[in-house]
Amino acid sequence: MTKVKKLDHLLKIMDLSGEDILAILDLADTLKYWQKQGTPYRPLAGKTLGLIFQKASTRTRVSFEVGMTQLGGTPLFLSANDLQIGRGEPVQDTARVLSRYLDGLMIRTYAQAEVEDFARYGSIPVINGLTDFAHPCQVLADLMTVRELKGKLDGLKACFIGDGHNMANSLIVGCLKVGMRFTMACPEGYDPHPDVLAYAEQFDDAFCLERDPLVAACGADVVFTDVHASMGQEGEQAERMAAFRGYQVNDALMAVTGTDSMALHCLPAHREEEITTQVLEAHADEIFQEAENRLHAQKAVLVMTMGG
Repeated sequence: MTKVKKLDHLLKIMDLSGEDILAILDLADTLKYWQKQGTPYRPLAGKTLGLIFQKASTRTRVSFEVGMTQLGGTPLFLSANDLQIGRGEPVQDTARVLSRYLDGLMIRTYAQAEVEDFARYGSIPVINGLTDFAHPCQVLADLMTVRELKGKLDGLKACFIGDGHNMANSLIVGCLKVGMRFTMACPEGYDPHPDVLAYAEQFDDAFCLERDPLVAACGADVVFTDVHASMGQEGEQAERMAAFRGYQVNDALMAVTGTDSMALHCLPAHREEEITTQVLEAHADEIFQEAENRLHAQKAVLVMTMGG
C-alpha cells in the first residue's frame, strides 16, 4: 500500500479538500477489501482511542469500538456522565488531561465549539462523531457507498429531503467538494447553516435550495433523508411534524428521480415520517451497506489521524 496521507483531526467536512475526501475513501475501500479477505492490518497496536458520548448512539459507538479493535488498538468508552466534564470541568482542562492518557479522541456531542475546543487545547487527534452542526463520519460513509454502487461521484446529482441540520450541512459540503451537484428541499425556517449556504454559493449552478421536494428530487441519482426531529429536538416534535408534512421520501418522490436512483438514510429511521417503509425496504441493501461503511470509513480516518 502507498504511503497514507496524514490528517491532524476530523472536525468537519469543510476542513477537508476534495482530495482529502477521496484519499479517505480510497483507504476505506482498501481496508474493507482486506477485512473481507481476512487480511490482518493492525497499525494502531498499542494505541488507545477515547470515545466521549454526550449523545446516545448505536452505529457510532459500535463501529468505532469494532474498528479500533480491528486495527489493533484499544477503544475506551467514556460516558459524559462518568467524566468531570459532566460536572462542569472546562473542556480545555479535560482535553489537556486526556491528551496525556490517550492517543486519540472521538467525541459525539451537541456544540461544534466543544469539538473544536478539544482539538485546540489537546495534543492528540480529535474526531467529530456528531455535533448539531456536522456529521463528517456519516458523510464519508455515504460518499463511499455512492461511489461503490455508482462507480463514481463526479457529475452525479444528489438530493436531500428534510431538515437543514448536521446531515444536510455535511452532505452539501462533501458532495460539492467531490464534484457532485446538490439540491436541498426543506421548509422555510429549516435551512442549512448560513456558513454552509455561503460556502455552496461558490459552486455556481451546482447547488440549489428548493421548497418543493419533487422539484429538488427531479433527476437525482441519490436521495438522502434523515429524521425530522433530531436528538435534542424532541420537544419540537409536533411542530416539526406539521412543518415537514409533504417532505417525505416516498414512491411519488422516487418516481421523479433518475434511472436506477439510490435512496440513503443515516439511520435510525422513523418509518412513515421522513421515509416510507416501502421505499426503505426497496433500498434496504443500499441503506445497510451505507451503515456498514461507517466502520470502514472510520477505520480509514483512524489510520490517517492516529497512524504513524
